[in-house]
Amino acid sequence: MKPVFTSCLLLLLSFGLSTQEQEIEIRKAGSFQLDQDNFPGANILTRSATEQVHLVHQGMDVWSDKAFFYKAENRFNAIGNVRVQQGDSLVLTSKLVNYDGNRKLAVAKENVILDNIDMLLETDTLYFDRIADKAYYPTSGTVYDSLTTITSKRGTYISESKKYQFENQVVITNPDFTITSARMDFYTESKHAFFYGKTTIIGEDYVVRCKQGFYDTERKLGFFKKEASVDYDNRNIMGDSIYFDDEKQYAAATQNIRITDTINNTFLTGNYGQVFKAQDSAMVTHRAVAINLVEQDSIFIHADTLIATGPPEKRILRGFHDVRIFKEDLSGKSDSIHFNQKNGRARLIRQPMSDKELQFLTPQEIADRNPILWSDESQMTGDEIHLIIDMEREVLDSLLIYNNAFIIEQDTLDLNNFNQIKGLQLKGKFNGRSLETVDVVQNTEMVYYLYDDDTLDLVGIDKAICSALRLTFVDSAIDKVTFFTNPDGVVYPPEELPENTRQMLGFSWRENERISTKEDLFHGIDLEQFTMQVAPKLLVNQKKQ
Repeated sequence: MKPVFTSCLLLLLSFGLSTQEQEIEIRKAGSFQLDQDNFPGANILTRSATEQVHLVHQGMDVWSDKAFFYKAENRFNAIGNVRVQQGDSLVLTSKLVNYDGNRKLAVAKENVILDNIDMLLETDTLYFDRIADKAYYPTSGTVYDSLTTITSKRGTYISESKKYQFENQVVITNPDFTITSARMDFYTESKHAFFYGKTTIIGEDYVVRCKQGFYDTERKLGFFKKEASVDYDNRNIMGDSIYFDDEKQYAAATQNIRITDTINNTFLTGNYGQVFKAQDSAMVTHRAVAINLVEQDSIFIHADTLIATGPPEKRILRGFHDVRIFKEDLSGKSDSIHFNQKNGRARLIRQPMSDKELQFLTPQEIADRNPILWSDESQMTGDEIHLIIDMEREVLDSLLIYNNAFIIEQDTLDLNNFNQIKGLQLKGKFNGRSLETVDVVQNTEMVYYLYDDDTLDLVGIDKAICSALRLTFVDSAIDKVTFFTNPDGVVYPPEELPENTRQMLGFSWRENERISTKEDLFHGIDLEQFTMQVAPKLLVNQKKQ
């Protein structure tokens, strides 16, 4: 029986020590009294002239001018200049604190200040749950340090992670920015903020909006999602997710992005984009499209990569690799494009050819590589094509083709026949949305099919050469040809002109490449979505927190 008795004794001693550890301890008090009529069960402790009442409970010290200590219930009410300290990292002051030692729950009221070394919290009422290691205020609170002030209607401080969880009308005020959010987590050591709900960040020259995101308030950089956007002076950036760095004046967006030039009323869209504010430039790739307003209609420019540079009044748009253009009545293709939004000139440029390529490629093979435009029924190619837009009236003004200008129009009465005109250069004039006149100059050649007005039978094929000619268009088709300076031509009966002589050198009918709809801008292009791998270290740090 002796071993059993010894075990029971040890168990009772252990329980007694555990009970003592859980009980609130009185360390100091200037006086002690009882008032069973007004405060039944309470030991009324009052400070001395030199020292406050000092109570201790499991690593927490509480000083006050007066305390009502309920030993049987293991609780107390501390009143007057209350100071609570837990370890070396948390100090709380208030007018009064009610503490339940069994639940390890403190309720501080009136002029509450919580100091966690990194920041101070001021509020009217604070609940401090020592078991969960959390402090919660249900009414308005203010958290601040030397630079930053945070206000909210409700908030929770988690001591272990040194994190505040702010709710309802959260506002961060800093000399460099202001943040408003519906809900936010804020880490006091790293000064990192995480947003949940509608959020706006307003800086000196930018505005960020999102419904979910992260922001480093010291380095002023972040990552934003859900209706994310950044306003940069005259540019607005939107995307499924946005990375932002204020110090570098840089933003990058991914998936369904849209960069708006608010002054020139133009847009860049795609699945990945970057904006460099200091350089006044933007880049978009992966399904990149530039959208400009012309004649109350949109002209769409697609390229593998689009880059916009320069201030609004002198902005230049460049597109590289597989450029495609679509407008309701105009489309085109080229290797690259250079669009000056100041003078409205868009240059469609062919990739430079080597001397060897120029020597061995046939005229048709070269024509297959040349920039191309389709306007109504006409196909136009050349070494370089310029479209001129009247930027004030926002209408197409004119068209220029330099070197090897070639116009082809398929015969509507016989699809095997093609009207053709070529020369060194071409200048066209638009009236409304269609070409009105086209002048072809230097070494001009023509093949034109002639029909009987009554029977619509083919009666001849006109082959001519001259120094220059003018085409006049009616209802989007060639109506009249006017020759200048000693034209020399022959009208051949159809049977006297062999099929292989009816197409001029360099003829290439490229109807199968025509951009007929907006969807054709991406025909044959891999449409797999782009995933941005931006700031990987930053995202890893977020996950750790």
